[in-house]
Amino acid sequence: MLSDPSSKYRAFAPVSLPNRQWPSRTLTKAPIWCSVDLRDGNQALAVPMNVSQKLELFATLVKCGFKEIEVGFPSASNTEFEFNRRLIEDGRIPEDVTIQCLVQAREDLIEKTVLSLMGAKQVIIHMYNSTSPAQREYVFGMSKQQIVEVAVRGAKWVKERIHRLEESGTKVTLQYSPESFSATEVEFAKEISEAVMDVWQPTPERRMILNLPDTVEVAGPNVYADQIEWMCTNIKNRESLIVSLHTHNDRGTGTAATELGLLAGADRVEGTLFGNGERTGNLDIVQTAMNLYMHGVPIGLDFSDMNAVREVYERCTGMTVPARHPYGGELFFTAFSGSHQDAIKKGLDAREKRGGGVWDVPYLTIDPKDIGREYREVIRVNSQSGKGGVAYLLESEFGIELPKELQREFGPVANDEVDRLGREVTAAELKEMFWKEYVERVSPLELKHFHADGTKEVFRCRTSVFVDGEEQHLTGEGNGPIAAFADALIAAGQPAFQVTDYREHALSAGTGASAISYIRVQTPELKSVWGVGVDTSIELSSIKAVVSALNRVLAKMK
Repeated sequence: MLSDPSSKYRAFAPVSLPNRQWPSRTLTKAPIWCSVDLRDGNQALAVPMNVSQKLELFATLVKCGFKEIEVGFPSASNTEFEFNRRLIEDGRIPEDVTIQCLVQAREDLIEKTVLSLMGAKQVIIHMYNSTSPAQREYVFGMSKQQIVEVAVRGAKWVKERIHRLEESGTKVTLQYSPESFSATEVEFAKEISEAVMDVWQPTPERRMILNLPDTVEVAGPNVYADQIEWMCTNIKNRESLIVSLHTHNDRGTGTAATELGLLAGADRVEGTLFGNGERTGNLDIVQTAMNLYMHGVPIGLDFSDMNAVREVYERCTGMTVPARHPYGGELFFTAFSGSHQDAIKKGLDAREKRGGGVWDVPYLTIDPKDIGREYREVIRVNSQSGKGGVAYLLESEFGIELPKELQREFGPVANDEVDRLGREVTAAELKEMFWKEYVERVSPLELKHFHADGTKEVFRCRTSVFVDGEEQHLTGEGNGPIAAFADALIAAGQPAFQVTDYREHALSAGTGASAISYIRVQTPELKSVWGVGVDTSIELSSIKAVVSALNRVLAKMK
């Protein structure tokens, strides 16, 4: 890399817009969405989609609610042409969906495009030509005037042919793109766009689409917003235009450029699912739409089964949605950090207690359920996790509601084991760790039999316990079954202890038992130790919890 990049690169010249309005605006409605997955997205694939893949992706886009879908570049190849014909002739296009086709400003290509669209109900013919200084000079060797003439001729060729579509009942909308708009002088972009408008003669009742693409990001998203606002303010007959955005992601700000461009006055957005496209990709429509959704704006698209949309996208394109990708990624809702997990758990608990309302759960921008995800996917456990994540998984997956003090005790135990494994662990593995540490503690003490009876004042128990493999028959008394059992153990020579906390609850179905008890004991030597017991009998689950706690006391005293 250069120590002084200014010798090779220069900043893009800003637009003069001293009275810009977009910074003070707020997005309150969704734009018109147009998917370009089947054209712009497809051309960016190392192995383009075959017909069956394109048909499946088209059906998914329709199911998601897209009303405008760019289906291809029918003049580019016979495959593209035939795909158009199959969509139309097989009746695969719903009545309320408009298909869009891209075409260069060349007569033969325009003719083939029109032929490919015969019989469709609603179509957009999207004509473009390149306008930036580099394209004019290096690629075409043309002056500004010559570039305008290319656009005007193309516009005339389109206009001369659309009557054939309209006479067969097709509603035609015309779209023009000064390609590489963001790298073009705004004055020239206005000039060439108005030249095309003079040919097509749009009206407020029959507007044309003026697409202003950020074909290659050459500046910050604020500069693109200035360009859009300048065009919306200065171009003639703005009321006869649908101003459209088509951003790419070369600087990693495609979404930001689109959002600021909408603030600047645009009406429409072109993009792809999960941002597939040339180089670093097109605008990610999922991300942009969901950003609006999380601010309470109706988006007109349905991503309520995000996993299914992602699966179709990956199967059809061969691309992979990164795990941390906004909204669509597998780990989008996942927190490994212990403090994050604890905050999420507390936020979810508070929301449940108040019965819903405005979403304000820490670290989660939206409710996972809104896009077909489950809360069990939210928190996962690795060596960075804390008690909050551990507790959440045990409760959400198995109905094990750990007291907070027990969470603090088991959290480090679980983390030590996860550290040893050196990987993320599943909820089932976490439960196995918990069972091994607490429920399955049968050494040196193991309960064989327990029976207690008595009055409110005095309970007496008879019990048999294996101590280091030898059976002992014990008796004891106290103000309840747990106290009587503790008396029996201490009288038999076990360390003195007091029960300082006791909780129990029913377990959810599928855990193999109906009750779980948590007991905390304290000894003169140890501050506190928890034990856990599980049984179909609540009384026996509490007695087993005492055995668990005492076994853990004895293990710590060794």
